[in-house]
Amino acid sequence: MMSMSDVQISVVDWGSTPALRDIRTCVFVDEQKVAPELEWDDLDATTATHFLLTLDGVPAGTARLLPDGHIGRVALLPSARGKGLGQQLMRAVMQHAQQAGLRQLELSAQTHALGFYESLGFAACSEVYLEAGIPHRSMRYPAPPQQPANC
Repeated sequence: MMSMSDVQISVVDWGSTPALRDIRTCVFVDEQKVAPELEWDDLDATTATHFLLTLDGVPAGTARLLPDGHIGRVALLPSARGKGLGQQLMRAVMQHAQQAGLRQLELSAQTHALGFYESLGFAACSEVYLEAGIPHRSMRYPAPPQQPANC
């Protein structure tokens, strides 16, 4: 019999949760070769709301929400991928944003992840552009009524 893993998603404090930095370092800096100076900004410690996903008590994923409705720094450790955890993490961030009164959410998606975000109701609204040397497109939720949308 297979047991379900215990998944917890919490809003956590940047300064007292080193796992946030550890996960992003692993995924963005080490795996995707993003320059550290592009990964870190003062929004982490000042205005961002941080989310930590744990799997059986072990930190496995993170995301952040900015006061203007931008979701970013969505990352899952390689061991946590392919299990639907990214969907759970994003739904938690989106629910938190809506409870905070944010009517529109935006994100910058790596092009390989467009389908993932589209499955959550986001729509691409820009051409492809490079961010940290990686192809991205801007996306918006809820999807604008007219297509193609412009951000």
